[in-house]
Amino acid sequence: MTFKELLESCREPAATPRTARAYAVRLPLDDAAQLAALAEMFPGRAPEQLITELLGVALDEVAAAMPYVAGKRVISTDEQGDPLYEDVGPTPRFMELARRHRRALEAKAGPRALKATRAAAKSKRKAR
Repeated sequence: MTFKELLESCREPAATPRTARAYAVRLPLDDAAQLAALAEMFPGRAPEQLITELLGVALDEVAAAMPYVAGKRVISTDEQGDPLYEDVGPTPRFMELARRHRRALEAKAGPRALKATRAAAKSKRKAR
């Protein structure tokens, strides 16, 4: 999701499952002012919802911005038959760590939350 898509989705109610753990942050004054402005512009969204959604978009962009570093092992070929090399940069490690932490969070949340989380993930994939 891009920031533009996030702004468009602010007109709809949020339905993504949440963790049981809360994260407390202290915002810089300029960020807090901009958050308050967004909350005023989109009265259906609480500041906490906006923080959650903005963080999600930012994390997607961080993952997308991680550099691809070609390794030595060929893992596939492209349409022209050229070799595609494994990524030995930070992306595979980040993705594996994120999957591991997600499984741990799902295990703590229980089966009902797991079902809702999977449904939300499926919906997110369809939106792309």
